[in-house]
Amino acid sequence: MLLHIDMDAFYASIEQRDRPELRGRPVVVGGSAGRGVVAAASYEARRFGIHSAMPGRRAAELCPDAVFVKPRIDHYSDVGRHVREIFHRYTPLVQPLSLDEAFLDVSGSRRLFGSAAKIGRRIKDEIRSELDLTASVGVAPLKFVAKIASDLNKPDGFVEVSKADVIPFLDPLPVSRLWGVGRVGQNKLHQMGITRIGQLRVVELERLTRSFGSWGEHLWKLANGIDPRGVVPDRTAKQISHERTFAEDLTDETMLRAVVSYLAEQVAQRLRRHERHARSVSIKYRRDDFRTFARSLTLDRSTDSTDEIFRAAEGMLTEMRLREPRAVRLIGVSVGGLSNRDAPQQMSLFDLREGESNQKEVDKVVDQLRNQIGDQAVYRATSHQWIRRKP
Repeated sequence: MLLHIDMDAFYASIEQRDRPELRGRPVVVGGSAGRGVVAAASYEARRFGIHSAMPGRRAAELCPDAVFVKPRIDHYSDVGRHVREIFHRYTPLVQPLSLDEAFLDVSGSRRLFGSAAKIGRRIKDEIRSELDLTASVGVAPLKFVAKIASDLNKPDGFVEVSKADVIPFLDPLPVSRLWGVGRVGQNKLHQMGITRIGQLRVVELERLTRSFGSWGEHLWKLANGIDPRGVVPDRTAKQISHERTFAEDLTDETMLRAVVSYLAEQVAQRLRRHERHARSVSIKYRRDDFRTFARSLTLDRSTDSTDEIFRAAEGMLTEMRLREPRAVRLIGVSVGGLSNRDAPQQMSLFDLREGESNQKEVDKVVDQLRNQIGDQAVYRATSHQWIRRKP
């Protein structure tokens, strides 16, 4: 059985915990009444429609009484490490998705600690007693079902779905609950008369693949409770990937390049954080008609350099745009052929390429600054248009 654990309004809850006068008040982390972007919002603020990535000015308009606080990313990271330490008390199979969210495989821990549900409740209790924070937990045999379960009763939720109950659990839920179904995908499914997962489950697979290609098959499998993906810790992962599905299909070349730059930064930072190198770079590219394409490139040697990963991904994006110039609804960047940073490598007969040592120093400094002041405080200029886009 798998657990999906999601800390509730993590950044804002930490601020409310550390400053009792903020408890019960609408708290916005990041942004301001003038400029900036919201990094997180307490549940009291969310009731006014405030959410992450919203301009601070808009948040102030929605809730004039909101309390804006400056992010303390280094502090949140420390708390996040404590949370992960609690996870690792129960299983080494932890796949973090972010500071405040992770999948756990506790199948091998049941003899020691009891059922998956019991482990989930123990983790919730320890997070509350040691950190004075709440987490929502989903327990299920499949990753995406555990994720959905953890989202249903937030905050401080706990939902368990047995193997026999997966289909009855999924059927009444809206299709938007499925991984990869954004606003555009939801509208297209609604046009076919499909609003619930149960309706999607009984649609002929051929009809879905005819309309959406491989994405249609992916949705059909999820709706039928088919998801073979397991929990893969970063240190044992065969690949590391990040992708984005767009609210509106994109055609702007500069924006698409900015997305690829942003995703390459995220992937490279995870490589360095876990002391890994990659030998290949891939991009995933989904058109507005849901046809999906992929391209891969094997590098001359393993790397953890943001610049090298971005240049490889950018080149494949350029090639893809020439071949498939239609509007794009999803872009992904991944790296594979992972090895430990200290693993033996084929050495070059020549010196480091011009500027390579400088790039390593840049990556080091950027990682340090991001750990101190947040992921979106320092980034490549090529990522700017995506990171500072208007909602």
